[in-house]
Amino acid sequence: MNSNTVNLFDLFNDYFEKVPATSDALKKEVYKLRYQVYCLEIAGYKPEDYPDGLESDEYDSHSIHYLIRHRKSGEYAATTRIILTDANNPDELLPIETHCTIDNVAVTQTIDRRHLAEVSRFCVSKSFKKRKNEANTLTPICADLDQDFFTADERRTFPHITFALIASVIKASREHNIDTLYGSMELPWLRFLAASGINFVKIGPLVNYHGERWPCAIKIDDLLNDVEKKNKCLWEMLTNKGRF
Repeated sequence: MNSNTVNLFDLFNDYFEKVPATSDALKKEVYKLRYQVYCLEIAGYKPEDYPDGLESDEYDSHSIHYLIRHRKSGEYAATTRIILTDANNPDELLPIETHCTIDNVAVTQTIDRRHLAEVSRFCVSKSFKKRKNEANTLTPICADLDQDFFTADERRTFPHITFALIASVIKASREHNIDTLYGSMELPWLRFLAASGINFVKIGPLVNYHGERWPCAIKIDDLLNDVEKKNKCLWEMLTNKGRF
């Protein structure tokens, strides 16, 4: 990786910060941002179903939430969560298991459900995406935002918002003794992650679940080992230079 990319990873923390949403006020910011993205920007959910302008569901009460905050404006650029299994009933189904067929026994039989979580509600505000054709996507895969408010250096770091969310997921997983993650993935997103060294494994057939998606799984140790081999600078961003 060239020094220009290294500088972008380092620059990112100058403009953005990862915020664990542990208070009621911060969780409200999570739900507001999700409403903005899912109901208004990509129109995946009906706004009338959320008259208070907050998109939340029954899984939020046993989820760990993170926000990415733009330092200069104070605006929240992105959010995600990991849904934890019930400590008292780890066999209770996660959303992906309710909506998808999970049939890759070779992978699933090795998973300890007490250390399993599902990545969900992974999204970036339209204001922090780059190209017009990304307006209907949940995450920015490439970029070029023409807003005078942002400096050129800020705009260059926008693609790393996605990786900051992944770093937040890894940190939350380490803190809650999670070693395996489930997620439902669109094919372009799977390809983007694979190009970065993040190799989710398909654990079931394609399903129409908020669009065509594959149910997938990944072990966090495998994720970090593969990224370190492919892209040491990205590994440092995902682990806060090895701190987690």
